[in-house]
Amino acid sequence: MHYDTIRYAIRDDIAIVTMNRTEVMNALNTQMRAEIADAMKQAAGEARVAVLTGKGRAFCSGQDLGDRANIGNIDLERTLRDEYTPLLQSIYDSPIPTIAAVNGAAAGAGANLALACDVVIAAESAVFLQAFARIGLMPDAGGTYWLPRQMGFSKAMGASLFAEPITAKQADDWGMIWEAVPDEGFADHWWRRALHLAQGPTAAYAHIKQALREGFDNTLEAQLELEARLQGECGHTRDFKEGVVAFLDKRKAAFEGR
Repeated sequence: MHYDTIRYAIRDDIAIVTMNRTEVMNALNTQMRAEIADAMKQAAGEARVAVLTGKGRAFCSGQDLGDRANIGNIDLERTLRDEYTPLLQSIYDSPIPTIAAVNGAAAGAGANLALACDVVIAAESAVFLQAFARIGLMPDAGGTYWLPRQMGFSKAMGASLFAEPITAKQADDWGMIWEAVPDEGFADHWWRRALHLAQGPTAAYAHIKQALREGFDNTLEAQLELEARLQGECGHTRDFKEGVVAFLDKRKAAFEGR
């Protein structure tokens, strides 16, 4: 697919997907949603980690609501089912680690797009905003799923009802994101994080993602059984053998991602 609203690049086994509608603070329209979904699927086959970020001063300002004349014609139910669901699943279901490098404001669906990623790294100047109630809506794009899981029920409820900005520092303190880092050196920092994952045991990462997610719904017995099965699969990988040999040799493991 030719991309007009995003940029896609691969370097050192890292796929970088950059939202590039700076004139509207990277607001999501139909084309951008389709392009991000396509790029994330492409990254899963070409890279060992994918990074989603924004160009300019915003990460993503959420749904592009267009002009006033079209407000009455917006079919939000169809848009969520037909456009947001495949987009979010392309990120959440990715077999490789995904990082949201939140360079600026992440509002509405833009905030929840970030939370769909495995790891969220935010610049300290970034803010997260569940802006939906400000325009008479409820959180969507997975917000009602991720928020209570990542920041707790009471914080999720307050963030949704009051629709107040959450600073990157607050998001870090509340466990909503992995880390908030100084703006100076932000790009270098998330790149080092991505490179660490790109050089890691990719198959093991996929199993980590699966086990942690299923643990929310499993009984202890079911989770122990899942761990046994997935760990057994990890034990048959070349990366496991390399990891053990490297440990015994007191050197850094050279994982192949298999």
